Amino acid sequence: MYRHFLIAAVLLASTAAQAHVGVGDTHGFAHGFAHPVSGIDHVLATIAVGLFAAHLGGRALFLLPLSFIAMMVAGGVLGAAGVSLPFVEAGIGLSVVVFGIAVALNLDIPVAIAMVLVGVFAVFHGYAHGAEMPGTVSGLAYGAGFVVATAALHALGIGLGLVLGKSTRAVGERILQGVGGAMALAGIAILAGYM
Repeated sequence: MYRHFLIAAVLLASTAAQAHVGVGDTHGFAHGFAHPVSGIDHVLATIAVGLFAAHLGGRALFLLPLSFIAMMVAGGVLGAAGVSLPFVEAGIGLSVVVFGIAVALNLDIPVAIAMVLVGVFAVFHGYAHGAEMPGTVSGLAYGAGFVVATAALHALGIGLGLVLGKSTRAVGERILQGVGGAMALAGIAILAGYM
C-alpha cells in the first residue's frame, strides 16, 4: 500500500519547474503547480512536513498536511490581495530549519501543537505564492495548482517517512535524522542567502 502511495506522490511531483513569469507556461493551474516545486525552500519545507507527519503517525498523517494547506491558502489570499506581510523570506527559510530540526530530533509533540507550528509557517509560503501570482491568470486555477503541488510534496514526504519507518528501526531513524539535519542546514543556508 505504501509503495503505491509513494509512486503516486513521485509522479504528481515530477513536473517541469517553470514557475517564474515569462518562463514557460504562465497560465493558471500549470503555473500554480510549478511554483512550489521550483523553489528549494518550498520543496524542502513541504517534504519535511510530510516526514514529520509520518513520524507522528495516526491523525497527524492528514492533519499536518491539511493544516499547512489551509493556512497556505490563507497566506496566498493575503499575498494576491497585496496585503503587507513582513519577514516572508525569513519565515520561509526558518520553516525549513524548524521542520528539519523536528525531523532530525524525532520530535514528539501533540498533534495540535504540530498543526499550529506548520500552520504558522505555511502562511509565509502561501503569501509568497499569492504575491508572485501573475495578474493574467485565474486566481482559482493558480491556487488549485499550488495546492495540488504542495499536497503531492507532502505525500512524497509521508511516503518516504512511512517507507523508512518500515525499514530496520535503527537504520530508518538514522536516515531520517540525517535528512532532517541536512534540511535544517539547507534552511540556514537559505536564511544566509546562499541558496
